[in-house]
Amino acid sequence: MVWEIRSRFPITTHAIRCNMWFTAICNLEVIKNRFTVTNRRSPGTMEVMRSQKKASSALTSSNGVSTLNLYRSAPTLEVRLEDFERFAVDRLLVLRGISDGLARGKKPDEMEKLVADLLKAHMRHPQASEVNNKDIISHFVLRLVYCRSEELRKWFLSMESTLFRYRFRSVNSDVHLSLMTELGIPYKVVSQKEFEDLRDQLNLVARSANQPLPTPNGLYKVSFEEVPELVATRKVFIQKGYAYVALNQVVSFVVPHFRSHLSKALVLTNRKWTSMIREQEKDRLTPIVEALATSYLGPDYSQDKEVGEISLKDIDQVARTSFPLCMQHLFNTLRDDHHLKHGGRMQFGLFLKGVGLKLDDALAFWKAEFSQKVGAERFDKEYAYSIRHNYGKEGKRTDYTPYSCQKIILSTPGVGDHHGCPYRHFSEENLRAALGKMGVSSRALEDVIEKARNRHYQLACTLTFEALHASSCDAGINHPNQYFSDSQKILKEKNMSTD
Repeated sequence: MVWEIRSRFPITTHAIRCNMWFTAICNLEVIKNRFTVTNRRSPGTMEVMRSQKKASSALTSSNGVSTLNLYRSAPTLEVRLEDFERFAVDRLLVLRGISDGLARGKKPDEMEKLVADLLKAHMRHPQASEVNNKDIISHFVLRLVYCRSEELRKWFLSMESTLFRYRFRSVNSDVHLSLMTELGIPYKVVSQKEFEDLRDQLNLVARSANQPLPTPNGLYKVSFEEVPELVATRKVFIQKGYAYVALNQVVSFVVPHFRSHLSKALVLTNRKWTSMIREQEKDRLTPIVEALATSYLGPDYSQDKEVGEISLKDIDQVARTSFPLCMQHLFNTLRDDHHLKHGGRMQFGLFLKGVGLKLDDALAFWKAEFSQKVGAERFDKEYAYSIRHNYGKEGKRTDYTPYSCQKIILSTPGVGDHHGCPYRHFSEENLRAALGKMGVSSRALEDVIEKARNRHYQLACTLTFEALHASSCDAGINHPNQYFSDSQKILKEKNMSTD
């Protein structure tokens, strides 16, 4: 996966003082600290000047990956502008990986391994001393990114809580007790005598819940109201209002506290964002923040060098075998109606550019279709310019890149439009018909429909790919041009094996 970060917004030559936006991220009720953005030390550096305050509990594992933070206080750090964005992107890769794992229905042990692998892949830092700083900075930046709507807050809260849950499981009991104290969770350590008095009842509950038998070391009692999940599933012994919780169950009442704190912080951050931060940082941080929530983190596919070029004579064949559903739909509509509205022309035209259709062939392809409805002269006057513009030959001569799945999913097709993501924008009946026409088997089709119904649109597309190609796609489909590229590779390998 390729991702390049640039400092896209100019650094002012004078210090910009704002005493609200970072405070909002940290969920502090009393605004006393000052936050200064300056380039006095080096260009692109944010210097955070705050009164000294004890940081949140944090641990760093032996492999250099920060394992646990509560994110309850602001970092006293210097952050380069490019690191502000890069760290957030790295964490976003972790959270999206977790989201994909959950959507695929991975089991707890599989998720535990997935989270560990994601952290190793994306949350390391060349300097071991900076690993924890990266973890803290990336969390607070994404807290700002995902505070801005109910849907964004819900997703971020769920993914961060899941990440915290699996990190919590990886640390020892001393850390558990420390975090419980910092979160203000009232608990009591069960004494040896009390354990012996209740041994039979505790063992009975453990056996009925298929849990390990409790031991004197690492048994706590908390108010039963703290562990509704364990009470509902009858996994704890309750006496006189206390639930007796084993060490391996502590996560069940720590995570809700973490989640509750983060939920409140996100709401407060959103209030400060809309009332002040967005306007104050409109020339620098606001564009980064607003772009991160919908950013695509893979190759741009401006030209698929691995697949090469396709010509006009190839289009019909590769459309049947290697176009994702969104592009097959646009292709078939264009063939039938000899016209697409602007949104469809942009989505499909840039896709064709990315799969290797040269400008001259693109002009010939679009003209052959449109001229049947609007005439060749009108096509040359009204439509040819935009095609040349997409290829960087007109206007600002920008080399436009194909749309990612994220951008397509978030589009809003109107009446008469055919662009967008079929897994999101089609009715279930139309989606079934389209998938059946592609050749998806009835069994796989039901799995795809279920994922689309649960709003896992990219996973639905991934399952479609796997069903049609009889091959797994562990990375998932994140871009229509990735679908095309991976499809072509599989088909070429099959052709080589049969020769």
